[in-house]
Amino acid sequence: MNFGTLKHIYFLGIGGIGMSALARFFASQSKTISGYDRTRTPLCEELEREGMTIHYTEDINLVPKDIDLVVYTPAIPKDFVEFVYLQKTNIPILKRSEVLGIITQNMIGICVAGTHGKTTITTMIAHLLTQSNVKCNAFLGGISKNYNSNLILCEKSKIAVIEADEFDRSFLKLHPQIAVISSLDADHLDIYGSKEAMEQSFSEFVNLIQNGGFLFQKYGTPNLGGTPNFYHLNDPNADYHTENLRVENGEYHFDFVAQNGRLKNLVMTYPGLHNVENAVIAIAIAYMLGATETEIQEGLKTFAGIKRRFDVHIKTDKLVYIDDYAHHPQEIEACVKSVRDLFPDRKITGVFQPHLYSRTRDFADDFAKSLSLLDTLILLDIYPARELPIEGVTSEMLLEKCTCPNKILATKSNLIDILKTQSLDVLLTMGAGDIDQVVNPIIKFLKPK
Repeated sequence: MNFGTLKHIYFLGIGGIGMSALARFFASQSKTISGYDRTRTPLCEELEREGMTIHYTEDINLVPKDIDLVVYTPAIPKDFVEFVYLQKTNIPILKRSEVLGIITQNMIGICVAGTHGKTTITTMIAHLLTQSNVKCNAFLGGISKNYNSNLILCEKSKIAVIEADEFDRSFLKLHPQIAVISSLDADHLDIYGSKEAMEQSFSEFVNLIQNGGFLFQKYGTPNLGGTPNFYHLNDPNADYHTENLRVENGEYHFDFVAQNGRLKNLVMTYPGLHNVENAVIAIAIAYMLGATETEIQEGLKTFAGIKRRFDVHIKTDKLVYIDDYAHHPQEIEACVKSVRDLFPDRKITGVFQPHLYSRTRDFADDFAKSLSLLDTLILLDIYPARELPIEGVTSEMLLEKCTCPNKILATKSNLIDILKTQSLDVLLTMGAGDIDQVVNPIIKFLKPK
């Protein structure tokens, strides 16, 4: 499809992080952009301020009559009224991943896949390249704090840094020149059915790497084919790793080690040991593509992170508040352990919103284990997203399995009242649903303290 001739593009689920990046891309080309989303989020409000028209009521009468293309997210239910209506028209309808694949098919695609870490790695690579002589375009799975956007554009660059989403096998529409596999923990079993089927899909992704391309894979993950270059936080068996890793004045200091050289005395202020490992692969790719040692040093120091990825909102001697997107047991464990490393001997209260009934069911014991690392757990209702309830799968069921000293059930509406009853030291909110809507009210409640 020739996108150049299109004038009006309509997005079903425009407020999604991947969808909004595409909407912004087409808006930058002077296309008329409109769309539907279920909830008017802060991101939707930003899109409206940028000139896009969005409605929040399921109504075919609100669908514009002059649209040339419909882009939809697979999270949209197949019986959604507008989707059903648009399928009966002659208007082309494409999935988000198909559109992204078409846009980037003639670019040098750096595609970052994996069940955890891909948003941070994608954003780190994009920042290191943008702050260097190399430059890039980037379609991110989160809002970069450095650029206050999930889209980075550079007309002079043929490089596209892309978050490769495994949900609904979306990443199989991409054309990677460089592919990254960050992790392969079981997830999206509602789509794949088994971990083995999920890994098979990743193998298919690896097979998409263009001739002469490169595969970077975390050391210790299953063999997916190809000839991977392995990276790891500190395992010397990996092709890329750190040495002399230490914390000084709240900053990480380390040497980056590759097969063909070493970058010494790098400094990263972004918190979390798992993010140092994410930096290892970002540095490896930036260095391979021509970023200089000085550019990498400066880029790493200035990396500000991503909204809702270990997002520190309050940090005082008496109170810390961090918000994170963690929604898988491994992510929760990594997040809580990072908080423990940064704030040892302090009491951690965690608010968690489970995401999907199927994920809660499939990993209930693992969720209980990771959530039990908290001192106090406040558990919200399950966010259904695209699913109907599953009998017996509830937050009450999950709470019963948790063994942390204090545990409480809550709703978004009574959360602040419950927080008022707690002696808060370090507060952590986690989840991928709409828990982000309570972040500002929590900040407002905590700020006067």
